[in-house]
Amino acid sequence: MATLRFHAVKKSMSYIPISVSPKGRRSDIFGAHVFNENMMRQHLTKDAFKNVTNAIKNGRKIDRSVADQVASSMKDWALTKGVTHYTHWFQPLTGATAEKHDAFFETLGDGMSIEKFDGNQLVQQEPDASSFPSGGIRNTFEARGYTAWDPSSPAFIYGTTLCIPTIFVAYTGEALDYKTPLLRALNAVDKAATDVCKYFDKNIKKVTSSLGWEQEYFLIDKSLAASRPDIILTGRTMLGHAPAKGQQLDDHYFGSIPNRALNFMRDLEDECMLLGIPVKTRHNEVAPNQFELAPIFEEANLAVDHNSLLMDIMGRVASKHHFKVLLHEKPFAGINGSGKHNNWSLSTDSGVNLLKPGKTPMSNLQFLTFFINTIKAVHEHEELLRAAIASASNDHRLGANEAPPAILSVFIGSQLTKVLEELEGVTKGKLSPEEKTELKLNVIGKIPDVLLDNTDRNRTSPFAFTGNKFEFRAVGSMANCGNPMTVLNTIVAKQLKDFKIEVDKLIDKKDLKKDEAIFNVLREYIKASKNILFEGNGYSEAWEKEAKKRGLSNNKTTPEALKAKISEKTIALFEEMEVMSAIETKARYEIEIEAYSMHIQIEGRVLGDIARNHIVPTAVKYQNVLIENVKGLKTIFEGNFKNIASEQIGLIESISKHIEGINTNVTKMIAARKKANSIENPEEKALAYCHKVKPLFDDIRYHCDKLELLVDDEIWPLTKYRELLFTR
Repeated sequence: MATLRFHAVKKSMSYIPISVSPKGRRSDIFGAHVFNENMMRQHLTKDAFKNVTNAIKNGRKIDRSVADQVASSMKDWALTKGVTHYTHWFQPLTGATAEKHDAFFETLGDGMSIEKFDGNQLVQQEPDASSFPSGGIRNTFEARGYTAWDPSSPAFIYGTTLCIPTIFVAYTGEALDYKTPLLRALNAVDKAATDVCKYFDKNIKKVTSSLGWEQEYFLIDKSLAASRPDIILTGRTMLGHAPAKGQQLDDHYFGSIPNRALNFMRDLEDECMLLGIPVKTRHNEVAPNQFELAPIFEEANLAVDHNSLLMDIMGRVASKHHFKVLLHEKPFAGINGSGKHNNWSLSTDSGVNLLKPGKTPMSNLQFLTFFINTIKAVHEHEELLRAAIASASNDHRLGANEAPPAILSVFIGSQLTKVLEELEGVTKGKLSPEEKTELKLNVIGKIPDVLLDNTDRNRTSPFAFTGNKFEFRAVGSMANCGNPMTVLNTIVAKQLKDFKIEVDKLIDKKDLKKDEAIFNVLREYIKASKNILFEGNGYSEAWEKEAKKRGLSNNKTTPEALKAKISEKTIALFEEMEVMSAIETKARYEIEIEAYSMHIQIEGRVLGDIARNHIVPTAVKYQNVLIENVKGLKTIFEGNFKNIASEQIGLIESISKHIEGINTNVTKMIAARKKANSIENPEEKALAYCHKVKPLFDDIRYHCDKLELLVDDEIWPLTKYRELLFTR
């Protein structure tokens, strides 16, 4: 038992749950480490507070004198909490967050010093950050990058550092992060949705996009994870035979939360409360050692920041509790992977959820307007929406038995389907008095009654209406929500913009009343978008065939999916909505396609190393034991030894076949990888890794996993699935 595996198992069994003392009532500690509106009221002058809130709500520029005052107030507040450094906290295109810490400390000469932080340091910095991916936007010799304060996302204290959420742009102004395009997309949907809202309420001045994410994750004992090179280097297990028991009994789902995991959750939730992350729900998920937490809905930009921050906090808190958090979409074969459902809606400054049916025909016409326009937007840009959630890790999850398929479709439920069918039959042009009455009393007027709980019944749908919001279920657990939220808000903004143009045209040129014009346009949208609506099983071959007939894309791999990001249609969309320039759009494609190749390359190297340096030597070692056993039997039984040793001889032969299978396929994989590396075109290289290198992973794994069943458990080097998934 002198192997790393058994030492790890023994250590994992010795951990005692770390007790967590509550830091106070949640309502008392919520946002205690955030320089939020309440803190600004206390620390800023009335004029300064008004200037900052105006910038947050209306996008107005903050005066320099006000920036100095805000910086001074932030510093004074932070110093009272033991803070020593500040950082511009941003989200580069690596998927992680980034920060460079600077001390408040400044020398004055003659041995004197002060704590200093002014408006210049708050508003803008030049961190260089030249090694972050730029997609060719900046060369190394001109690699200056600038971070600029985002006042709409409040500064917060993390440890002993004041973190200031910022955008990250090149010296020429192009976005190098997830936040900048998201802010532009939110501005676009605000303008487009507000213009449409004025058909129903002329007093509406602002529409806000909201997001509620659901974060799924695995908790694995830290000692056990450390014994697996594949988990440490790739975030997932590259091999491992399925345990006798997995998730088939559904006994983990919504079950009693194990003590160690529960204490981790309590600690995590306290940290979230202090940082203003409104986490509310926690529970066991379907797979063993899989869990989920979810917050209350927030404004989309803040929600994206909070999820990015959460993923970092989770790792730090988990380490304290001797856990490792796995956020990979498919860390274990044969059991459920992890997603991050993005629940999205739009709300007015008067507090109305535009995707929630109302109590009057007019409010329901408003609901149907935004509901149908969203469906139309998804129909028009389903390939782009699929591209927004594409990654090497999410490819493992999409289309598996617990996740949506790669085909984008919209589920709305049978009762809303009937409502749309009724609207589809509306007369073209002016409506008769009888038809208006029928629509308002029997179709639109009854939506609140007929909806009930008829939504959210199809868990295979990648994009489902769930009563008062749309749930984008295909987003991966590792993803930065900024990417899919930028795309979704952009396509809806574009659709609403086009809708208003069409309605106004009917009012002005066809002399139709407002309601009649809206009904006419919505009718055409329903007809045009029917192909995206699907109520059935997304996993079936029948749906794949049907989707193909409907003209829907089925891009199963990331290299195939990402092509939509650089289509003429996509580039024109982002430029028209002023979300990204053609340069920015193409740069992101280049970054993501290269990242895909690098992920597969790393996984291939890790798998080859484990297979040849861990698995094969262990198999040979056990085979030698069997050979010595056969030799001994031959000495004792002489001519009859073959009958006596038939099982051992069969094992020796089986082990030899699997060793040969491993070495043959590792050799093929290395050759395929070298060939892929020689390809200069990033897209062709990614396709080579996808179709020539990656398929060999399964062949290598097959032989390794078979050996796991044959080789003596006492000498098997890698922590097994049964230990990783059931050690608590």
